[in-house]
Amino acid sequence: MFAKPIPGRTTAANEGDVVVLLIGMRINHFWAVHQWVPVFLSMLRMLSELTKDKSRGLLGRTLLTGSPRTYYVVQYWESKEKLYAYASSPDMFHHRVWAIINRKERKGKVRQHVGLWHESYIAPEGSYESIYADMPPYGLAAATGVLPVESRGRRAADRLAHRTVGATNGSSTPAS
Repeated sequence: MFAKPIPGRTTAANEGDVVVLLIGMRINHFWAVHQWVPVFLSMLRMLSELTKDKSRGLLGRTLLTGSPRTYYVVQYWESKEKLYAYASSPDMFHHRVWAIINRKERKGKVRQHVGLWHESYIAPEGSYESIYADMPPYGLAAATGVLPVESRGRRAADRLAHRTVGATNGSSTPAS
């Protein structure tokens, strides 16, 4: 089922810093299906694992393709600490997958059929803003909720000037 567009202009309801992780894969050799299909399926399994357990800190994600060779996920996280905790947690699938990759690499069995990459960004409050026109919730707004754009300002400069007040222990209230 597809989300319906929200008429007019909206902005993301996020308060505080934004943690964005871009993570993906590139198929270097299409014929090496036995190498890249497990990587792609692992990406999906990790997303499923994170979606089922909201306490891990993943707020939302979008799976995208850049070309027939490249697939990536834009992820929004509660904090860099939760992102690090997931990446290093021995009981999570990510840890198991990296152990397999590292073992293969040490044994010289990596054949470079699949490229892997990630980029992490921690954007402090006041250094990001968003606007969506006649869109269903998307990106950061799909991850954190939608507000009428007027609540943060019609201009990008106004939305960038928005600050959370009274933030303690992860709870926050919008600035007035």
